Amino acid sequence: MIRAPHATLSSAVGRPRSLDMALLIIAISTICSVGFLVTRVGQLAALDQQVRQLESFGTIVDDEMYAALRSWVPYRPAISAGVIVIGWPTLWVGLAAIMKTVARLRGGAASARQVGFRGGAAMLRPSFAQVLTVVVHASAVFAVRSIIAGPLNYARESLGGATSLSTVMPAFAESTFPARLLGAVDIFVVWWIVLVAIGLSIVYETRTLPIARWMLGAYAGGAALLALTQALRGGI
Repeated sequence: MIRAPHATLSSAVGRPRSLDMALLIIAISTICSVGFLVTRVGQLAALDQQVRQLESFGTIVDDEMYAALRSWVPYRPAISAGVIVIGWPTLWVGLAAIMKTVARLRGGAASARQVGFRGGAAMLRPSFAQVLTVVVHASAVFAVRSIIAGPLNYARESLGGATSLSTVMPAFAESTFPARLLGAVDIFVVWWIVLVAIGLSIVYETRTLPIARWMLGAYAGGAALLALTQALRGGI
């Protein structure tokens, strides 16, 4: 997926399967996440992250709330593992279903021409298993992110944001809207979107750019909305 994504996705789509890759991604991500959260640094980072998230939305964290948040710290490794083991497969299936539905709704020839598809009828032929295979195989980058983010988070004594644009482009003050916007954009999510676009272009026999443009636009819009909400609630 890193060196030859097109060839890898073409092979996977030709023989759609996702269970083996899904188990590998989940195993690596769970081990990295839990391994960090069981350390003292990870526990303090998790607590600090919760406080900062609440404060970013304008919530005042008093002593009582802080004590309540602190009481949940020992359970964070189990919660994180549950989110990955249960949440990720559910998300993958949901995203694949949405993508399949959108493709079906745009199956007409006129709609196909508008988004750059070569043939509307071709959009109806790919199976759900093929779309799910693309989503899961593209998610291999999240296993890579877990391996990279673990040591970075430990060194920074912080949880989250290690692979965001704000880490590589620290040009703005932390509480400003541009900083929040960069912090809401994860480099690996952008990479995942590009890989999914490549995979869907293979499945539906079309160009990659129109798909990537729509998906990146939706992600950028969501990131901007989140950053704006945090800025407004934070009084910026």
